[in-house]
Amino acid sequence: MEAELRVIPGTLLAAWPDLADPNFRHAVILMCHHNADGAYGLVVNRATAVTTRQLLPTHPELGQVPFPVHVGGPVDKRALQFLHTVPDAIPGGLSLDGKLWLGGELDALGRFVAADPDAAKESVRLFVGYSGWAEGQLERELEQRSWIPAPLSLKAVFGPTGEEAWLSAVRSIGEEGLDLLGNRPDPHLN
Repeated sequence: MEAELRVIPGTLLAAWPDLADPNFRHAVILMCHHNADGAYGLVVNRATAVTTRQLLPTHPELGQVPFPVHVGGPVDKRALQFLHTVPDAIPGGLSLDGKLWLGGELDALGRFVAADPDAAKESVRLFVGYSGWAEGQLERELEQRSWIPAPLSLKAVFGPTGEEAWLSAVRSIGEEGLDLLGNRPDPHLN
């Protein structure tokens, strides 16, 4: 009998406050896929200085605009992926929850971003790399309290990055999240 999976696509995972792995310290990951064979997600709160102009210089639209690219995780940083909330403008994506889509047609993405890059930042986020777990690995990490499942928030996906996004995700789980934040380790002790 297959073990119950506790994290469905569209769920956010906030790193436990004392998770020390530099790839995931204070990370917020959007789960994109999770089954008995493993799991896959994108860190949504790690900005970079890289833009589409640098990453895709020959693309007719994306190579012309400096649209930001984020780090989705430490695995395969050669792969470009994106999340969006505009399936009519960017068809071909996979719905994660009816409000958020993974991927779609690259040329449609380019046209959408090039039309108004600043407005596109509210509904599109691009990533290089991803976060992945082998069979049973995510379940073990959840049991070991490496991750805190949190409800999807489009603000967490498209809003501020860094620690602000992590704090928001942890607070979103309610009283337990507030308790965790009250017991965070003192960073000066490192």
